[in-house]
Amino acid sequence: MTTIISGGVTAPKGFKAAGVSCGLKDNNNKDLAIISSDDMAIAAGVFTKNVVKGHSLQLTMEHIKNGCAKAVVINSGNANACVGEGGLKNAKEIAEVTGNLLGCDSENILVGSTGVIGIPLDMPKILAGVKKASSSLSIEGSDDAAQAIMTTDIVKKEIAMEIEIQGKKVKIGAVAKGSGMIHPNMATMISVITTDINISKELLNKALKEAISHTFNRVSVDGDTSVCDMVVILANGKAENSGILNEDAEYNNFKSALESVCEYLSRLIAKDGEGATKLIEVIVEGAASSDDAYKMVSSIAKSPLVKTAIFGEDANWGRIITAAGYSGAEFDPNLIDISIGSLMVCKNGTALDFDEGEAKKILEKDKVQIKVNLKKGDFSDRIWTCDFSYDYVKINGSYRS
Repeated sequence: MTTIISGGVTAPKGFKAAGVSCGLKDNNNKDLAIISSDDMAIAAGVFTKNVVKGHSLQLTMEHIKNGCAKAVVINSGNANACVGEGGLKNAKEIAEVTGNLLGCDSENILVGSTGVIGIPLDMPKILAGVKKASSSLSIEGSDDAAQAIMTTDIVKKEIAMEIEIQGKKVKIGAVAKGSGMIHPNMATMISVITTDINISKELLNKALKEAISHTFNRVSVDGDTSVCDMVVILANGKAENSGILNEDAEYNNFKSALESVCEYLSRLIAKDGEGATKLIEVIVEGAASSDDAYKMVSSIAKSPLVKTAIFGEDANWGRIITAAGYSGAEFDPNLIDISIGSLMVCKNGTALDFDEGEAKKILEKDKVQIKVNLKKGDFSDRIWTCDFSYDYVKINGSYRS
């Protein structure tokens, strides 16, 4: 049984964290975090498929090939992206300074940056922040770290869970950031996951990829995939279980707990979409293939017209069937059923005379489910998204100012 516990990213044994302000944000909020394992941990990661990649991300993708890491350092307020050779040089310097302070090689430091694209990092501020954070590492530091990686997020995102594996209590902790520029194709935000399980590198990597496929990779706020997206996981073995070396029942138990952690954070990200007032879950059932199911949930979730209709609490299901129609999925429009919450509004591709008052009550809630049944096969999928409000335009119309 998986149990939610306190402690966030530092709940697993042997992990510490810190979050500090180094002056990258005008409001002097926390903007630099370090999450560190006392001992070297095995590591795995999943990264954005955007062809454009931030310099810090590029370095982390190189370092994680070693399969191990001691710490992750993340700055918010600046993406360190598209600034030329200096961007990679700066990322390497951050890793080197952090490694020196934590007593490891720079190759064992993973670096993340998030914020505005195209502006060089203020390295004196960053390095001062690294020194301050490294000296502030503690087992109480998860909350500060979660705050420090936020950009337009309103809600900090952290979780920890405990599960028994091979007779030992194993813990998984995580922090994440994400509110805008979010859509599937690897990670869709930044998250650091820690665990004290003893597991092989190969199975840690497999578990992460499988957990992400229907959690973090099923979140869409606006259809955009950032250049800095990553999810990394560190496992230091301090739970002292005998070791997960095969895809057996114990591996499946761990993967299930990891999926629960990722799902919890994914839902928070969708709910905290920029300017959002509602969490929307889009479900497609009865598809002829998994690809068709994914194409359709993705198309409906990123439709501005669907999202604005939900914000306006208008049961305009015509926008839903329209988004289904241009999704690229193969289906028969004369078979499709559409429901908003428990209320069916379209049956066999034809309008129903539904109760508008009941529809209004469903749409007034802060969680709304859209369900589509294609009645063509046995495949299904789901995605979490949010509505588009007036504030979404305000936030993104002045993001740099």
